[in-house]
Amino acid sequence: QAQVAESGGGSVQAGGPLRLSCAASGTIFSINHTGWYRQAPGKQRELVAVIITRGNKTNYAVSVKGRFTISRDNAKNTVYLQMNSLKPEDTGVYYCKAAINDGRGSLRDYWGKGTLVTVSS
Repeated sequence: QAQVAESGGGSVQAGGPLRLSCAASGTIFSINHTGWYRQAPGKQRELVAVIITRGNKTNYAVSVKGRFTISRDNAKNTVYLQMNSLKPEDTGVYYCKAAINDGRGSLRDYWGKGTLVTVSS
């Protein structure tokens, strides 16, 4: 099986930057795509950004487009989320989800436990 773990969360002032990392480990034949999601207090989890491994195609939620950048380091099986110009409404728990071929015949979604981002005004 595989595992996914996020890191890099913390507290930051509005307007500041923060970079999150999502590292996949374990039995990995290939990773199809990786997405960053966030869940604000009292709200549903939403997709923030996604990157397709083959071709590095990316897509972003409208609310973060132009401020956040998703990228990956294939050699490290790690995906990053560079967050700039942070706003208080970006506060929440950020989760990483990777669609991984772990050798059991089909893609499986692996979720991390999340990392908290707090943006103060």
